[in-house]
Amino acid sequence: MGQVVAVLIVFLLLRWLFGNLVDNSRRTGISLDFGFLNRPTQFQIANHPEFDPRSPVYRMVLVGIKNTLLASVFGIALAGVLGLIVGIARLSQNWLTARLASVYVEFFRNIPPLVIILFFAFAVFLHGPLPNLREAIEVGFPGTSHNLFIFSLEQWGIPSLADAGNLLYFSLAIIFALVVSALVWRWRTRVHDQAGDPHHRLFWSVGVLLLMLALAYVLLDEPLRVTWPTLSENRRRVIDGFAINSGFISVAGALGLYTASHVAEIIRGSILAVSRGQTEAANALALTNFQRYRFVILPQAVRIALPPLINQGLNLVKNTSLAAAVAYAEITNLTASSIGNGRPAVPSIVILMAVYLSFSLIISFILNLVNRRIQLVAR
Repeated sequence: MGQVVAVLIVFLLLRWLFGNLVDNSRRTGISLDFGFLNRPTQFQIANHPEFDPRSPVYRMVLVGIKNTLLASVFGIALAGVLGLIVGIARLSQNWLTARLASVYVEFFRNIPPLVIILFFAFAVFLHGPLPNLREAIEVGFPGTSHNLFIFSLEQWGIPSLADAGNLLYFSLAIIFALVVSALVWRWRTRVHDQAGDPHHRLFWSVGVLLLMLALAYVLLDEPLRVTWPTLSENRRRVIDGFAINSGFISVAGALGLYTASHVAEIIRGSILAVSRGQTEAANALALTNFQRYRFVILPQAVRIALPPLINQGLNLVKNTSLAAAVAYAEITNLTASSIGNGRPAVPSIVILMAVYLSFSLIISFILNLVNRRIQLVAR
């Protein structure tokens, strides 16, 4: 009965709040529908020349989702790789290596991520040693006239791939090749389980994948081409290649470094949780340090580490909302700008919440599938 009463109270409270919202919206003339998504945004997004103030709000939402996704993917990749290295280094028998890894963890773990983002934005870029875009550092590709990298305070440029025709068919070929390589992986696993032969799953799967992609690339008459970063005639922006602005680097790099300190502790704790007998058995088989970690310790530690690593990935995605401090055009920053230009706040915030909820649910779903796949099944 107590639970029923509690639920009833919550329901009545939410109903009163919603009724209050509707009444105030009618009184002030602010609409609660989503028709504003087709209206013009009335502002320009920095570093997006294809977007102008006449572009509809829904395009602004798509730009924000794309930028949030880019920062999240890069940050998670950096945090995963760096966290793994630092976590293993903390357990090193070399005194200097272990101490340096400990200093890294204690330094970044105890500083708010917003402070790290601001440090990158101001100390590295705004007042950093790099030149402005007109005097950008251009690093050429050896033996060619192309630029491999462009460095400046405002933007960095790196090579990228562009559509040269038949990109849709090549994308379908990539999906088909991934499916076939996964089937080859399962086939080699089954051969190993049934006959005891070496599976060489990685060699077979990657080999089939590369062979199919190379064949599709030739048959589709080179659907992708490499574009090299260059500066515009007035040297005010990077054209071609892939242009990375300082806001993206500040957000993704800072969150990657910050999250890596937490990932390192998770990796260290997971390795220590593996039975000491496993390490002793690996030493008895005369395995090298790399072989001991690769074949014995890390596969068992991953089973322990994955659930907390999922939480760190979700935290990093949500922390990208701090990018508003450095004017990076992710979804939270753009939503605040849209509200400031007269768009209704409540529907805008609902869309913002739905975007982050979708990101979190998709990441949780995928990683939970992986987690269930690698867990030991009790018999």
